[in-house]
Amino acid sequence: MDEANKREMTMRENGRKPDELRPLSIEANILKNAHGSVLIGTGNTQVLCTAMLEKGVPPFLAETGNGWLTAEYSMMPASTPHRKRRDGAKQDGRGVEIQRLIGRSLRSICSFEGMGEYTVYIDCDVLNADGGTRTASISGAFIAAALCVDKAVKKGLLAKFPLTKHVAAVSAGIVEDTPLLDLCYTEDSGAQADMNMVAADDGNIGEIQICGEKRTVTEEEFMTLMALCKKGIHEIIARQKEILKKEGIII
Repeated sequence: MDEANKREMTMRENGRKPDELRPLSIEANILKNAHGSVLIGTGNTQVLCTAMLEKGVPPFLAETGNGWLTAEYSMMPASTPHRKRRDGAKQDGRGVEIQRLIGRSLRSICSFEGMGEYTVYIDCDVLNADGGTRTASISGAFIAAALCVDKAVKKGLLAKFPLTKHVAAVSAGIVEDTPLLDLCYTEDSGAQADMNMVAADDGNIGEIQICGEKRTVTEEEFMTLMALCKKGIHEIIARQKEILKKEGIII
């Protein structure tokens, strides 16, 4: 790509620069019955994340005194332009993959030992999909989980606060040979390669998923994508901390 075209790509939809996140909105405690709830918006993507605490753990943790966290993910029928069918007896393979990613991401920053035999159930429901639903789910689910376990600790249900640090996620990709942060659906659908990254507030990486859709990625491009994701995650975690500080939670 020549320099003129690269300069043309520096401005995106809504005037975003290549290293700029979509507008990020986070609203906490929006559901009465949930122990922790968050509505997170990244551009036109909206995900409702809830956390509920229930007594009991998987069989492999029985009688250990340790807790657990698990996640489920789904897309509401009207979250896409054409109605998405609800999961039936057989779950959508993509949804299963994403909910496992959400669970792994949150468990990576948890210390369950001695917490008490309770399970934190995370539910992420996509209300509107415009790219980045899995990464928004992780970033929002962390806040919902923190709100949930904070209440449980204060009530004396949990022996300790299991979250040890913040975690968030964001996407990046190569579109017309230009690395971009936080892809919307239009960018993602036309990307030559895309990447999702999960990382904690200490900079340590939880997971990277990278896929060459239309071509392979050079080592230099990979490092650029990783730097973009780190920048975006740093900004998302800063917002997480603002939200939780208002609730009196500092991790």
